[in-house]
Amino acid sequence: MFPDSGSEGKSVSFETYKERFFTLDSSSADGFLACDSPSAVSVLSNRSAFSPQGSQSFLSDPHHSPDNYSGSPITAIAATRRIAPSLINDKVDPQSDDTDLPRAMELMDVLGRMVSVSGEPIQRLGAYLLEGLRARLERSGSSIYKALKCQEPTSKELMSYMSILYQICPFWRFAYTSANVVIKEAVEKEERIHIIDFQIAQGSQWIPFIEDLAHRPGGPPFIRITCVDDSQSAFARGGGLQIVGERLLRVAESCHVPFEFHGAAMDGSEVELHTLQIRPGEAIVVNFPYVLHHMPDESVCIENHRDRLLRLVKSLSPKVMTLVEQESNTNTSPFFARFVETLDYYTAMFEGIDAAQPTRDDKQRISAEQHCVARDIVNMIACEGPDRVERHELFGKWRLRLMMDGFTPCPLSSTVTVEVKNLLKEYNENYRVEEKNGALYLGWKDRDMATSSAWR
Repeated sequence: MFPDSGSEGKSVSFETYKERFFTLDSSSADGFLACDSPSAVSVLSNRSAFSPQGSQSFLSDPHHSPDNYSGSPITAIAATRRIAPSLINDKVDPQSDDTDLPRAMELMDVLGRMVSVSGEPIQRLGAYLLEGLRARLERSGSSIYKALKCQEPTSKELMSYMSILYQICPFWRFAYTSANVVIKEAVEKEERIHIIDFQIAQGSQWIPFIEDLAHRPGGPPFIRITCVDDSQSAFARGGGLQIVGERLLRVAESCHVPFEFHGAAMDGSEVELHTLQIRPGEAIVVNFPYVLHHMPDESVCIENHRDRLLRLVKSLSPKVMTLVEQESNTNTSPFFARFVETLDYYTAMFEGIDAAQPTRDDKQRISAEQHCVARDIVNMIACEGPDRVERHELFGKWRLRLMMDGFTPCPLSSTVTVEVKNLLKEYNENYRVEEKNGALYLGWKDRDMATSSAWR
């Protein structure tokens, strides 16, 4: 199991996994149902493209089969890059001199005949980029995104989609494997361990960890896990955090490992010191897998929850803090630069997915891309301000921020690299791993995709 639209007055049809249809109507926003979905990887619930909970996306016209396109995949992406400058004004003000709406709409019509959710990787990505551009054009991004009428899959369907993506992409296994090696080395001699996980998902990361420590010479340590998890995540699991706690408790009991679980059902930006229930004598470990970029920073709000949370973690004097993030720059970038970065990053990701599942009309792959990837793309393209929660940063920026907040980088042992290389043997040969700048980089061909680092 996986751990975890057209111009005004028109409408565009979209297809769900089970070929039910719904409409993104471009009339007034009051006519929409708010898309405040319970999916834990929705834009509104602060989860990422690689999150172990799925997300809803919006498909291009299903009647556009690859056989009907009047252009190549390369031409399709060239068209998206020509549309983006037409919407360069971040607020997409129709009266702005920076917004060439007629030209943008003309290019969108052309692109709509070239993209397909069942086409080549670049055509599939083009379909989702187009929906982001349409959303940005229609309601300046955030307002139309909130107004989209959408349907969520059941939790069982969502878990199936997530499981597919987990199997064909190494991103989450890269995060879990690298972090677990680092943590195990950091607590090697500790008798009481308190793990604070800000993205527990299904708890799958900690099953092999518990099993490994069960065989420690001299007996296993006491393990306590506190997981921070917003209430929306319950939908994907089909229940609250108690499901995760019960699962891990069964594993611990079967291994005869003393274990305790504490769930904090809240968004990470709401966490305070008392939430974490710190106890004397415990070695503290903090885990941030693909989640810290969702915390608003100084560019979003004066509270700057990103740095506030990091300073709180630093005050705990953790044995180690693990950070895994997408290697992409979409936080403070202006719209056009962010668009180009999104295009480049997800081109590599869709190529990786295609290498594992090359069948063009594979319904499972299409659904996995829809519910676990596409919505995040729409968020980065269509939304601004607090409504844009996909705010990735490059490792160099994370490094600077962490050091300013008092953290010191921890050197990674060769064991971390070896374990990740062994993991990648199960995936396409174009995936690679490299240690540089004090972090472990996961890449696809010549594009860095994610980094794993350790701090104290």
